[in-house]
Amino acid sequence: MIPRNEIASMVKSYDPTALTICTLGSHSALDIMDGAKEENLRTLVACQRGRERPYKAFRRIVDQIMLLEKFNEITTENNQQIMRAANVIFVPHRSFTTYVAYDSIENDFRIPIFGSRSMLRTEERNVPRNQYFLLEKAGIRFPKRISSSTQIDRPVIVKVMEAKRGIERAFFTSTSEKDFEEKAARRIHAGIITQEDLNDALIEELIIGTYFNFNFFYSPIKNEVEFLGIDRRLQTNLNDFVSLPASQQLEMDPDLQNIEIGHMPATIRESMLEKVFEIGERFVDATKTEYPPGIIGPFALQSAVTKDLEIVVFDVSPRVPGSPVLAMSPYTRYYYGESFGTGRRIAMEIKDALKGERLHEVVT
Repeated sequence: MIPRNEIASMVKSYDPTALTICTLGSHSALDIMDGAKEENLRTLVACQRGRERPYKAFRRIVDQIMLLEKFNEITTENNQQIMRAANVIFVPHRSFTTYVAYDSIENDFRIPIFGSRSMLRTEERNVPRNQYFLLEKAGIRFPKRISSSTQIDRPVIVKVMEAKRGIERAFFTSTSEKDFEEKAARRIHAGIITQEDLNDALIEELIIGTYFNFNFFYSPIKNEVEFLGIDRRLQTNLNDFVSLPASQQLEMDPDLQNIEIGHMPATIRESMLEKVFEIGERFVDATKTEYPPGIIGPFALQSAVTKDLEIVVFDVSPRVPGSPVLAMSPYTRYYYGESFGTGRRIAMEIKDALKGERLHEVVT
């Protein structure tokens, strides 16, 4: 892991009047760029050639484009020199950790990262001290894991990597070992998954409830956890397949893949907010103990609220969650008198840290 004092020395050498916010041109880059411009910070977006059009089109929020043949070239020494010369603070999102190896992020990417560099890997379920470990330490309920298909004794969701898009997971639900085998065989035959990946699949208890993606922000400058708002995910061949009459659904019976394609905003009833704040604060406290200095900035707890009004967290995003609809959140308005998204909250934190000469506290 790159020593934190090395990164601290780097940002102290930066020109504070010329900071640049940088990220990969994917996932939530537009939200990050827009938020930076709202706070009068310069922006640089690193794009893979052939995927730069949106960032050229929305040129109001993009000051500079760095073209790469492949996203993972962001870690080359030449590109790092360009970023350091531009006084870059890099904001990670899911595409960054998908296209750039964790070992490279942790040991080779000598650029100040807004957030916790060491916690990015915890998103993966197949590593030690991962998100389940942190949820358990925080005392937050998460779905029970089922060891194998022979142990299925309740509705479950099966999470397995896709065959054609190795960076994405396919999902299917099951209620018994027989149902599991039939659905798995059908997906293998269709080329959606492979037997090898199925052997490494994760089987979890399916939580019956209403899904909410709770977005939080921990500010080291304020030492405070903020609840930024809620989004719900739109998924191909699920939304809006379920809107069709039941007879038509049964006639088609497609293999649902739950591929996320968009977001929609949501709110939760006020009597639940105390529980929402509680899980956010518990999670932050656990990260401070297990991954000092702990989570920095944005994170999300993807959850289901059961009929008993219990919050069950089934996924953790230890970085920018990628929910541009938060720009319409009523919850940021309650804090600040105006609604804005994660990108601007990041830029605000960087500006506050800069004013207090504490920029080294929000980067790793």
